[in-house]
Amino acid sequence: MQFTFTDEQDMFRDTVRELFADLCPPEAVRASWDNDDGRVPGLWSALGDMGVLSVLAPESAGGLGMDEVDLVRILEEAGYAGVPDPLMEHAAIAVPALAEAGSPHLAAALTGETTCTVALRGGAAVGAAGADLVLVEQGDALLAATAWRMTPRTSIDQSRRLATILELDEREELVGADAALAFDRAALGTAAQCVGVARRLLDATVEYVGERHQFGKPVGSYQAVKHHLANVRLAVEFAAPLVYRAAWSVAHPESHDAVTRGRDVSMAKAMAADAVDLACRQALQCHGAIGYTFEYDLQLWLKRGWALAAAHGDSRSHRDRVADALGI
Repeated sequence: MQFTFTDEQDMFRDTVRELFADLCPPEAVRASWDNDDGRVPGLWSALGDMGVLSVLAPESAGGLGMDEVDLVRILEEAGYAGVPDPLMEHAAIAVPALAEAGSPHLAAALTGETTCTVALRGGAAVGAAGADLVLVEQGDALLAATAWRMTPRTSIDQSRRLATILELDEREELVGADAALAFDRAALGTAAQCVGVARRLLDATVEYVGERHQFGKPVGSYQAVKHHLANVRLAVEFAAPLVYRAAWSVAHPESHDAVTRGRDVSMAKAMAADAVDLACRQALQCHGAIGYTFEYDLQLWLKRGWALAAAHGDSRSHRDRVADALGI
């Protein structure tokens, strides 16, 4: 097992980071709350042109032929930027499932001409109103539909527009796609985004307490504030390697069985969910009253962090899964 990322993986991450900084600044995330489709104009096509949407598709099908280890830090950057588009659902779950099934929908998904989302284990679908294809878990099967009926759901994070899929009108079974693997990819991708959100909250809070003065001194110079932020840093630095390890487990099925893969993914999601929850609470504490205001950008990441912490299983459910895998 390789414990470091390659220069190529670092370069890919840095390039996507620059793209997000350019096309998805906080004002673009905020605008997605109120626009018609909840998306950032121009971002999806740029991700398609860069190949981000096709990372997990084989080269023979027109993809980049990469794996979850290559994608995991891209999703971390998506969390850091607060990307409202259903990038994780599309690139980390739908694309590999369509590839495994040899679906004719794959080609359009790789370029971004088609936007995919997912509804797994009865959960809500992100961005279903603006999607062209939805993958729904039904028993042990994954179904792909181009037409469906749904009901919108309220989300604390209005840039993650949720809907319950009620009925699939035009569907096909994705024979060859693994529903259990799709769920593990969803939990892994969510964990990676949690780490990114936690890092963003920590960076924003460190900057704020360095600028904000009380009694003639920066707030960040007080020991209690330092302890709060040090605890967040520890939580993030412990969670991130588990997320990377889980990505390796998903990417290398030949090395272990599905139970072990699920154990690694669930440990990563539990730790990442706890880390982002702590980051949210301490960021709000250190910012004081301004952290509660709608006008201040902190609320964008607070709401995203709490929404992701619960998505695709909260920390308690994933710890139960780890315990089951260990026979405890």
